[in-house]
Amino acid sequence: MPALQAVRPNPDVLEGLRLSVAPMMDWTDTHCRVFHRLLAPGARLYTEMVHANAVIHGDRQRLLGFDAGEHPLALQLGGSDPALLAQAARIAEDWGYDEVNLNCGCPSDRVQAGRFGACLMREPALVAECVAAMVAAVRVPVTVKCRLGVDDDDDYAAFAAFVDRQVGAGAAMIVVHARNAWLKGLSPKENREVPPLRYDWAYRLKRERPALPVVLNGGLATVEAAQAQLAHVDGVMLGRAAYHDPYVLHLLEAVQTGAPVRSREAMLEALRPYVEEQLRRGVGLKHITRHLLGLYHGQPGGRGFRKVLSEGAHLPGAGWGLVEQAVAVTRVQAERCG
Repeated sequence: MPALQAVRPNPDVLEGLRLSVAPMMDWTDTHCRVFHRLLAPGARLYTEMVHANAVIHGDRQRLLGFDAGEHPLALQLGGSDPALLAQAARIAEDWGYDEVNLNCGCPSDRVQAGRFGACLMREPALVAECVAAMVAAVRVPVTVKCRLGVDDDDDYAAFAAFVDRQVGAGAAMIVVHARNAWLKGLSPKENREVPPLRYDWAYRLKRERPALPVVLNGGLATVEAAQAQLAHVDGVMLGRAAYHDPYVLHLLEAVQTGAPVRSREAMLEALRPYVEEQLRRGVGLKHITRHLLGLYHGQPGGRGFRKVLSEGAHLPGAGWGLVEQAVAVTRVQAERCG
């Protein structure tokens, strides 16, 4: 593996590597990321996947805009045209993103029809062309997020060869969603749950390529499960768990950094200035509070918190007082349960 012998950990890549939040369509928008940044100040955050064509031709403020506090922040791109991806990567760098990540893992029908996402796992040469074009276009790290394979692929050597090809083209880090992607017969949701997890492939990849930064994604839902992986890989990436139970991000970063654990109410109070500023700009409360619904996941009173926000945030004039009302209801219900 001659190309891999020259790989050296890049400090810019390693920042925030131990904990990151996966790019999630329709979820990890800027409001979500601001909240996650408060929960985990050192974690790396990712945007939703944006197609290269959209970056080039679309509403960039809507697609690429972010709050200055979100760094370190990566833009995930979709696409399979090297020239377009290179152009989109340059735009991302100009907008101030810290990393550009290429999606080689999304299994949706729309993505397959556009010849990008998980189906690129079977086109390693094309992916390498894309990576090389982006690396030549920008100074920020270019990384790849991939699956183990597609459909019934069951060949570690083929997976490792795919990775080697991308690293040889200049990829600075590999994020491994440690399951196959089924291109037919499973929905995107089922693709996140049904194909069996194979953490051992990610472990082996790191063991055989110790200088290559490897981040593990898939099925990590608790602090204990995530921490256990750090004996084998450089970092862990939480997906749906970070969204449905966001406080786990705060607990995980506290374990990793030794920072004091803050209460859920303290986290909400820290978010208040951002929420009130967005309200002044005309953003509806519902666009922000939808990302807060899981904050009291598994806690006494959590249902009341969700109910108040779900029923009231879309109403005209809804403001910060609704969040305070939700917390008060939660507190009362928790006291009754206690």
